[in-house]
Amino acid sequence: MSVAEPTGWRKSSRSTHQETCVEVAPATCGAAVRDSKDPDGGYFTTTGRQWQLFVAAIKDGRFER
Repeated sequence: MSVAEPTGWRKSSRSTHQETCVEVAPATCGAAVRDSKDPDGGYFTTTGRQWQLFVAAIKDGRFER
């Protein structure tokens, strides 16, 4: 089974010019995520539900140091 490569990669507008950023793109299963410094290094995918929970956790500040 062949899966289409994700297109439309984007970084958060809040990432400015930081070096530690990820990019996200829509994927058939939900979302694709890759390292913005190494776009040819591959990516991983999440289900739509996993992505929703991750974004909600960020907004809730659960990853703040």
